[in-house]
Amino acid sequence: MSDVHSDQLLSEVAALPNLPGVYRYFDAAGAVLYVGKARNLKKRVANYFQKSHGGTRIGHMITKIARMETTVVRSEAEALLLENNLIKSLKPRYNILFRDDKSYPYLKIASHKFPRLAYYRGATDRKHRYFGPYPSAWAVKESIQLLQKVFKLRTCEDTVYANRTRPCLLYQIKRCTGPCVGYITPEAYAQDVANAEAFLMGDTQVVLSQLEARMTAHAEKLQFEQAAELRNQMSALSRVLHQQSIEIASDKDVDILVVKVQGGRACVNLAMVRGGRHLGDRPYFPVHVEEAVEVHEGETDGDLEGGEAGLVGTRASVEVQVMEAFIAQHYIDVPVPATLVLSEQVSRELIEAVSQQSGTRITAVFQPREQRRLWLEMAQTNAALQLARLLAEEGSQQARTRAMVDALELAPDDLDNFRVECFDISHTAGEATQASCVVFEHHAMQNREYRRYNIDGITPGDDYAAMRQVLHRRYGKLAEAMAAESDAPPSGDAAGVGSDAPPATKAARMPDLVLVDGGKGQVSMAREVFSELGLPLSLIVGVEKGEGRKVGLEELVFADGREKVYLGRDSAALMLVAQIRDEAHRFAITGMRAKRAKVRVGGSQLEDIPGIGPKRRARLLQRFGGIRGVAAASVEDIASVEGIAFDLAEEIYRALH
Repeated sequence: MSDVHSDQLLSEVAALPNLPGVYRYFDAAGAVLYVGKARNLKKRVANYFQKSHGGTRIGHMITKIARMETTVVRSEAEALLLENNLIKSLKPRYNILFRDDKSYPYLKIASHKFPRLAYYRGATDRKHRYFGPYPSAWAVKESIQLLQKVFKLRTCEDTVYANRTRPCLLYQIKRCTGPCVGYITPEAYAQDVANAEAFLMGDTQVVLSQLEARMTAHAEKLQFEQAAELRNQMSALSRVLHQQSIEIASDKDVDILVVKVQGGRACVNLAMVRGGRHLGDRPYFPVHVEEAVEVHEGETDGDLEGGEAGLVGTRASVEVQVMEAFIAQHYIDVPVPATLVLSEQVSRELIEAVSQQSGTRITAVFQPREQRRLWLEMAQTNAALQLARLLAEEGSQQARTRAMVDALELAPDDLDNFRVECFDISHTAGEATQASCVVFEHHAMQNREYRRYNIDGITPGDDYAAMRQVLHRRYGKLAEAMAAESDAPPSGDAAGVGSDAPPATKAARMPDLVLVDGGKGQVSMAREVFSELGLPLSLIVGVEKGEGRKVGLEELVFADGREKVYLGRDSAALMLVAQIRDEAHRFAITGMRAKRAKVRVGGSQLEDIPGIGPKRRARLLQRFGGIRGVAAASVEDIASVEGIAFDLAEEIYRALH
């Protein structure tokens, strides 16, 4: 392996210390390949470069290593935490990676004289009380409804609350005590809030005891109406406890984690118990599992002294590796409960490191009993169902991609990374012309990579000129970079390694297929552009509408001279092509309408024009009856308004047209 690496890299490896730390491997383009930890940096990293790994994934990765970075730490626990922070931020190609998910929702009790219940997602603060996190929005809303039934706390916005003169429907159906109109005292409402908070924290027995004591006190004072109200509250709470199967004497806060691996994919199912209540499940599907597992096995196969195979032992199962990766990455940003019930036995060092990071003493349970065992079995069932659903969906998606590739007689190196970019032009009688580019990759639309292009400097309504412009803008610089790369020395040469040339990004990668919404005319224009740029014509395919422009009758037009192809109404390939084409059209239409609306109401609004303050704006709107009238006025008409000089009138006219 050493003959493919620079002398500088090998000397850096030889100079590594015999200390714990974290290492990062980078390829020649600067992309991070792998992040790892080691008890002994020198022994671990040297093992990569001294052994022959053949044509395996780890061998393929090692041949790509052009640069290395290392960080020495004080302990193995610190190495583990740093490793997973880097994995989460750098997203290496050969590590098990859990993609960032949307934040977890919370139940918020907002600070107020009469606090309100609210659904909340975002950063928490100390001003309000937050309970959670919950696995889903549904779980939060279900909890709010439950608290309304039992404790009758308000959920209305403060602006609504402040302007009520009579109670709303929630009071009528006994879901609120009517604090907005003074039907409950602040002291009594505060007691309901305290009981609700105690319930959410799992102190249900304490709540029942307090309610019973208050009911008895009212009864002794012959305050039977108040006593009856507390009795009803106790009955409602008892029904909830029974219906929700809440274990009063059992765990309060627990996370149950189950790993299921099948068909090259993995699912981690996270079930949450908060306040003794099982709130539901949330599945996670990591990527790079197969690559990371092979790299892990390759790095633990050596004769590493002193158990240098890592914190998890010499060869952990796939399930254990996935579980450990999830725990280490997930609890970086999410509060960790005191108890974790796990389907796999992870390392003690990992649990200690997460405990140290969170400041919470964590207990990991691997062979649970009684209620915990029931929770684990429920999570295992859900993990199997979620993974089966994912495999079924992916199988269908892969089949559609394969059908399109076969129908177009393409031969991609990697079907999973097969990339399609589709263009469409949209305008209204030449107004607000925009081009859209949508991206299909990994068997799905990649909406984060969609782009819109404002088209200027063409004859209004000239779709061919618009297509020429957008293709030049999309692929012009990429073609130049590809040409420069073909003239550059190989990356293994001295001139290639350590070059200052900017790395090619994934977003700039040339697609495997370029679809244009249109027939021969648009394809001819695309062929001209690609010929000028020196790009292969075989990439271009036009989607021509069939007779009567009916869906399912489309024909495919090729730029490289092949005959048109009709795939058939029921063709899976045509269905996918039509989906991509329709998405490009939808994306172009929405952008065009937004631009047109902005132009028609005065794009950069009056207040955005230098020299236009509130008084001049008011005079303009009053004279012309609104922004549309200002936009329709001539420069002379605008200049006739008091306080508007001719130069400023010209500036206003230009800004609105």
